[in-house]
Amino acid sequence: MEKKCTVIVDAGVCKMKTTIQAVQQDDMMVGVKIESDCHNVLKMSWGIKSINPYTEIESQICKTDVYKRANDTLPHAACPVPCAIIKAVEVASGMGIKRDVVITIK
Repeated sequence: MEKKCTVIVDAGVCKMKTTIQAVQQDDMMVGVKIESDCHNVLKMSWGIKSINPYTEIESQICKTDVYKRANDTLPHAACPVPCAIIKAVEVASGMGIKRDVVITIK
């Protein structure tokens, strides 16, 4: 059974949309494909093709490969895309369940 997850991010005020597709591979790595309106997210995605879910999910937030790449390329700390990438990897690997994450700003 193929384990996969698609996450769609509407980043808010910037109006940039990002789609993340994560698929568990035979070697337990998770392949990641990212499409985005944001050139900074696209630049970050160039280095994210395959992720080891065990090391990524169990790492401290600032020590994950995703957040290290985000630190190098994204100009806004509040960007929700890095978290969404890790959530997609978590679900695709079977280490998490499909459940929406919601941030409500009032």
